[in-house]
Amino acid sequence: MTTGSTQNKIILITGSQGQLGSEFHKISFAFPQYQFIFSDRKSLNITDEQAVNDFFSKNEITVCVNCAAYTAVDKAEQEKELAEKVNTTAVGYLAKACKDHYVQFMHISTDYVFNGKATRPYLSTDQTNPVNFYGSAKLSGEQMAIALNDKTIIIRTAWVYSSFGNNFVKTMMRLMKDRESIGVVNDQLGSPTYAGDLAEAIMHIINQDHFIPGVYHYTNEGITTWYNFAKEIAMLIKTKCVVNPISTEQFPTLAARPAYSVLNTEKIQSIFNLQIPNWQDSLQKCLAEISAQ
Repeated sequence: MTTGSTQNKIILITGSQGQLGSEFHKISFAFPQYQFIFSDRKSLNITDEQAVNDFFSKNEITVCVNCAAYTAVDKAEQEKELAEKVNTTAVGYLAKACKDHYVQFMHISTDYVFNGKATRPYLSTDQTNPVNFYGSAKLSGEQMAIALNDKTIIIRTAWVYSSFGNNFVKTMMRLMKDRESIGVVNDQLGSPTYAGDLAEAIMHIINQDHFIPGVYHYTNEGITTWYNFAKEIAMLIKTKCVVNPISTEQFPTLAARPAYSVLNTEKIQSIFNLQIPNWQDSLQKCLAEISAQ
């Protein structure tokens, strides 16, 4: 296995059926110098430690990007055991297997590790304090990864959408087609993140000779609310559906949501010489992908 060279890397993408995993599928052809192994829960059960160890023994992996996650935020309040198994325990198994087999480990985490009470974009060093079980399990996963493998890169992201899977953009498009008007929360701030951009950013990091462990933040540039995000979608798809602003109180959910999810991305940009697109530009790109499907 070569760790320093950008040639002949074998990249394992877990959770390959999800939004981010699917984006890796899409761009993998642009990296013919690498071999990709795409795993899902059928080909690799990451919640089974023996299965993880066996998989790493059989495959000569250079980099593991863990895109697998339990992401049903409200459901996680009721399915705590399963959410913890995928978002915490499995992360530990992967982190340890990577350490044992000299594999670089990259793990995707979330803005939900914070309580959303900040008044400026969160730094990776800021105090964590999740407001729901999903965030709590993801934070425990981060902590376990670092405890078991000090050569881990953790990338926290937020408000992820894609042309694949279920997400806010596709939900809005469906509702706007079916209804004359919709109400969307206008008192939560964040930065919509196109999974395609995140996948390209991760490949940009893998492509470099230096692997610098640590906790990083990645979202698209710019800050908005869910309401203004929905308004932008409505404008771009030229719908007649009226989008109305509502408060979080008017849209109760099982799990609490952080009111402020803006992440400071300066660290990942400066360390890896990364340029991040604006969220509006990336939304246009994603909508073009969806309409081409």
